[in-house]
Amino acid sequence: MQTHDAAPAGAVTTATGAPPHRGRGRRPAEEVRADVLRTVGDLILSEGLADLTFERVARSSGVSKTTLYKWWPSRGALALDGYFHAVEPALAFDDTGDVRADLSHQLHSFAEVMGTPGGRALLQLVGGSQTDPDLAAALSDLYTSARRRLAEERLARAQEAGQIRGDADVRVLVDQLWGAIYYRLMVPDGVTVDAAFVDALVDHLFDGVTPR
Repeated sequence: MQTHDAAPAGAVTTATGAPPHRGRGRRPAEEVRADVLRTVGDLILSEGLADLTFERVARSSGVSKTTLYKWWPSRGALALDGYFHAVEPALAFDDTGDVRADLSHQLHSFAEVMGTPGGRALLQLVGGSQTDPDLAAALSDLYTSARRRLAEERLARAQEAGQIRGDADVRVLVDQLWGAIYYRLMVPDGVTVDAAFVDALVDHLFDGVTPR
């Protein structure tokens, strides 16, 4: 099988001085990595985590397992990185100037993503991270820290604009909103995460934090 691993650093011309021909196996590392992440993201969003293996990713992407293990030390790290890149566009934070509308839009998008096989795979990884320190570190580095930072920054800008009380702790607001969704998803007690639930979260929050 022809693999698409990145070319090592070296001469940029041939012996005749002509630019070298770049074959299928000599692509830049960033292109190879992007292909792997695209492959992993597609697999997770369509099928979940159960059948995700280094062997399957190597076959699907044309990248050797040696290269995969060099960049991702575990299946969990590979899955998290692929998942994050797959959902990043859908979970982008708008800033229209209306924080209530922006949070509502992002939370609805988040709830929709979490209803896919990819969302269920993320919950599996979150559960596994409770007893796997390496997976927990990867989860924080590749996903949760970045998602939290985006939410906190958007809420902080809303505070500066006077849309949220200055004494509100934006970190706690993030936990109230996204934590409630994670809780419903991870504790199967018969309730669901639907549009009405997301709307209620936003309504109840803003009833308590908008300036009076």
